[in-house]
Amino acid sequence: MPSSHPSAASAADNTPAAGGEGDVVNTPGPSFSPLYQQIKSLILRSLQAGEWKPGEAIPSELELAARFKVSQGTVRKAIDELAAENLLVRRQGKGTFVATHAEETVQYRFLRLTPDSPEGNGLVKRQLLDCRRLRAPADIARALNLKTGDTVVEIRRVLHFSGQPTVLDDIWLPGQLFKGLTAERLTEYKGPMYGLFETEFGVRMIRAEEKLRAVLADPADAALLGVEVGAPLLSVERLARTYDDQPVELRRGLYRTEAHHYRNELN
Repeated sequence: MPSSHPSAASAADNTPAAGGEGDVVNTPGPSFSPLYQQIKSLILRSLQAGEWKPGEAIPSELELAARFKVSQGTVRKAIDELAAENLLVRRQGKGTFVATHAEETVQYRFLRLTPDSPEGNGLVKRQLLDCRRLRAPADIARALNLKTGDTVVEIRRVLHFSGQPTVLDDIWLPGQLFKGLTAERLTEYKGPMYGLFETEFGVRMIRAEEKLRAVLADPADAALLGVEVGAPLLSVERLARTYDDQPVELRRGLYRTEAHHYRNELN
């Protein structure tokens, strides 16, 4: 992914050679930023620059400590935060790896719909309804920081849980970042959609914000979700962002909740 920021290595090269852990890393930001936060920013910059790809191991804590001229404890604290944010994954006895949406544990990281009973989800089937390129409507362009009329890719699909249509998704992506994304590629790819975005287009969703409201099913949506017109649905609008807080996906979903509930953990 192109970036205007220097890599962690070049940023570390600009730090004073003399001194010890008390030296301030030469990185943009307030001078009062704790040292481990500065190291976290440098690691994040390397992730953004693609120095370590999703699924790959990053250097050990000792190697990173030597690279940034700080203690191993400072590096560990930075990595702990990145792991808590699901950007890195620690594996006992193997090291620390760049998190990937292709992993089973994070395939549906942003999908908070949970079955009321343990066997409720069962097999998840994805039904692609449409994938097309079009000029961005004003509200979509505004959400994705595009100009009105810029090209976007629009995807419409239904997720079936245990054979029942449960989620209707309308998804918009910046056309410039997703050149070559077609219905055929979406259909052929057997992993999660975010895994495809990550491996084929170099775009990684690292955080998202959502708006929820209750709505009533209109005739078209009711037909696709197999409910009565006027049935209650949960509307979820999600804006997913990549590095540098860049918005790269707007998703508007309608969820059936007769056998599912929306679950979130707050801390």
